[in-house]
Amino acid sequence: MSRRLSRRRALVGALATVGVVAGLLGYAVADAVDVVPGVLTVEPEPTPPPPLPAAPGAAEPAGAAPTVLPPVGTQAPAPDPASLAALLTPLLADPALGPSVGASVVDALTGQRLLDVDAATPREPASVTKLLTGAAALVRLGQDTTVPTRAVTGVAADEVVLVAGGDVLLGAGPGTPDAVRGRAGLADLAAQAAVELRAAGRTTVAVRVDDSLFTGERMGPGWSQSDLDLGFVAPVTALAVDAGRTRDERYAPRVPDPSLAATAVFADLLRGQGISVVGDVTRTAAPPQPDVLGEVRSAPVGEVVEYMLQASDNNVAEALARLVAAEVGRPTTFADSAQAVLDEVALLGVDVAGAHLADGSGLSDGSVLPASLLTDLLATAASADHPELRPLLTGLPVAGLDGTLLERFGGDGAGAGVGTVRAKTGSLRGVTSLAGVVTTADGRLLAFAVLADAVPATEPSRAAVDDVASA
Repeated sequence: MSRRLSRRRALVGALATVGVVAGLLGYAVADAVDVVPGVLTVEPEPTPPPPLPAAPGAAEPAGAAPTVLPPVGTQAPAPDPASLAALLTPLLADPALGPSVGASVVDALTGQRLLDVDAATPREPASVTKLLTGAAALVRLGQDTTVPTRAVTGVAADEVVLVAGGDVLLGAGPGTPDAVRGRAGLADLAAQAAVELRAAGRTTVAVRVDDSLFTGERMGPGWSQSDLDLGFVAPVTALAVDAGRTRDERYAPRVPDPSLAATAVFADLLRGQGISVVGDVTRTAAPPQPDVLGEVRSAPVGEVVEYMLQASDNNVAEALARLVAAEVGRPTTFADSAQAVLDEVALLGVDVAGAHLADGSGLSDGSVLPASLLTDLLATAASADHPELRPLLTGLPVAGLDGTLLERFGGDGAGAGVGTVRAKTGSLRGVTSLAGVVTTADGRLLAFAVLADAVPATEPSRAAVDDVASA
């Protein structure tokens, strides 16, 4: 059995819809290989986290309550590097983290590196890769951008073509205005199209799909059928209902062709509107200037990035990476979209030396990142120079409260991090990573990253990195 396949079979869990909401009672959420399933708890709710400090120089919104913490670092002292090293170095030497560990801590205000433990050496990152994908999407696409899914007329008479725009979180029913999953609903699109078809005297149609926006292989390097069966990911296409899940569960098995499955749902919804649909749904190319029969739009990119980080959704990450590639004129393959993401991060002024991405999610074989890159990116997101990156911080799961950190930080040493540490998790067999921000007891915002890619066992290594972040 390959190392990659054994990773997947050894790790199971459950994901749930999440949001950064103080006091959220308990959706157990994980990335594709991140968190063991949990249940609703009757334990007291964790203390809601304090709001993130404002970026230096950022104005307080008119009429807003005063921030709990001062602006980033303007009043609070930064930790002494020698003291920080004395505190964290023994924790980073924990045998649970194995022999290959890189760690970095950076002052979010000044960018000064306060801790460097082999931080420039590239290591396998797992799902902390999504921080880069989220940053690239926010910069290149814009946090207010929404993605369209359209129904248009086809080349042939009485042909309706569903044109994919990259939304892989479509709803099978009406759209839900306050949700990210299912913001755009295929039932709404079918209702719009049916009105236009009847107005044109068309009551019998064939339904097709044009999902040519995403090109290349649909399965990333090292992915296997077991990844679909265990619900870690679906084949990457430019159109999907709930990321290709076969039922409303985070780890539900995935359909083999999300585009065709979504188009079949749309065809059934048209039938429900009184339109007769003949034949099977197939792929085709939409004409250059079709008549638009209807359109629905995704949640804004900023909300999608926050959801991706909270739930560590692999298909959302891959879709965002491809949208970035398309925006800059690259092919939308795994390799090209990964390179497009890395290029956007470099354009922010972040040093990407030694980094290589094989995909946009961290699930594939071949990605390596230095810990220093991650902390530099997080510090950049916290600066006043890049307000467009704010969702990269607000979307981070909060220790013990939500997302993939809901059931983490339960140990004696890690308890201090509950409600304070905000971080993206990453875990594969042999790999444990954690990267995010934390406000010190003195009120200084720090960015941190720990990458360990030769861990002997998953659960002890998670507890070890939780201890580092809490300390």
